Amino acid sequence: MPIVEGHGIKINYRFDGEETAPVVVVSHSLGTDHTMWAPQITAFAQRFRVLQYDTRGHGGTEVTHGPYAIETLGRDLLGLLDSLGIERAHFCGLSLGGVIGMWLGIHAAGRIEKLVLSNTGPRIGTTETWNARIIQVREGGMTSIAATQIGRWFTPEFAARAPESVEAILELLRKCSPEGYIGCCAALRDSDLREEIGKIHTPTLVINGARDPVTTPADARFMAERIRGARQAELEASHLSNIEAAEKFNAAVAGFLADEETR
Repeated sequence: MPIVEGHGIKINYRFDGEETAPVVVVSHSLGTDHTMWAPQITAFAQRFRVLQYDTRGHGGTEVTHGPYAIETLGRDLLGLLDSLGIERAHFCGLSLGGVIGMWLGIHAAGRIEKLVLSNTGPRIGTTETWNARIIQVREGGMTSIAATQIGRWFTPEFAARAPESVEAILELLRKCSPEGYIGCCAALRDSDLREEIGKIHTPTLVINGARDPVTTPADARFMAERIRGARQAELEASHLSNIEAAEKFNAAVAGFLADEETR
C-alpha cells in the first residue's frame, strides 16, 4: 500500500473503485486497521472510489508518541485528503472512526459531503475505564485485552457461526502497536462531543447495533435526535456491525450515500 505525508506523519492508505467516482472515506475502529472494511469494499466500489486508511498509531500508519487527541486524528485525515488532492468526500466511520467523523462534521463540514456514524457515540466510556485500559495494555500488552473484546465486538451467535472472521479481527488487535493503541485510548478518554454534535448540519446516517454493549442504542438515539435531519438504522449485531451484519450495513450506507434527497 502507498504511504503519503499528511499532517506531519506518514499515513498508510489505499483506493478501490473507479478514479472518477465520488470518494467515500472509511475510518476504522480502535485496535484494528483499514482491513476491517473488507466486507464493504466490493459493494462500495461499485459506485464510489473507496479511500481506506490506517489511523495514527495503527496498521501501516506512523506511530507517534502519545497521548493523541480527536482533533489530531481529524486533522490527520484532512492532511491525507489534502495530500491526495481531494476537496470533498463522503465519510463513514465506526466507533473511534465515528468520533473522528463527528469532529469533522463539527469543525470541517466543508470537506464532508455526507456523514455515516456507525456504532459510535459522542462520549464513549469514562475516564476511569479508559485509564484502566491504558494501564492494562502498558502492563500486559495487547494480548491482555484480546479475549475480553470478543464479547464486546460480536454477539455469541456470530462468534460461534463465523470464528474465522472473529479471529481475523482479534489478530489485528494483537498486532496493534501498544503505544498507538494507548494514544487513541487517551483521545477517546478526553473527548466529549455531547454539547457540540448539534452543530453538525451535514446529511448524517447513524447506524447502531441492537446488541452493542459498547455504544448502545441509546447512544445512537442521542445522536440522531441532536443532529438535524439525521437518519438512524439499527442492525441486529453487536459493536462491529459492518462485519456481523455486513449485507444490511452495506445496503444502508450505499442507499444513504446515493439518495439525492439527503443532499
